[in-house]
Amino acid sequence: MDEAADKLETIKTREDFVEFTQLLLKNLGEHPEDWENVTLKDYLGAIAAWTEDMDGYYRNMQLPMPANVDWKVFANILMAASIYE
Repeated sequence: MDEAADKLETIKTREDFVEFTQLLLKNLGEHPEDWENVTLKDYLGAIAAWTEDMDGYYRNMQLPMPANVDWKVFANILMAASIYE
């Protein structure tokens, strides 16, 4: 996941986010053994669990908690992807 991890640090635009998600998809296809959550069910469950505990992640990493997260946009992305072709 090195390419995606590197890209994660530079995401600033929608295009950067698209490239990041494409790198994740590529990595899953090429190295599924590196993924803990390879099914959609497990991946969505992990998203929910991590989001619920994200305060702990940021605290443990000694990073500031992100402010002004637009949760509705993220929710729209997830919902739309369930039907988008």
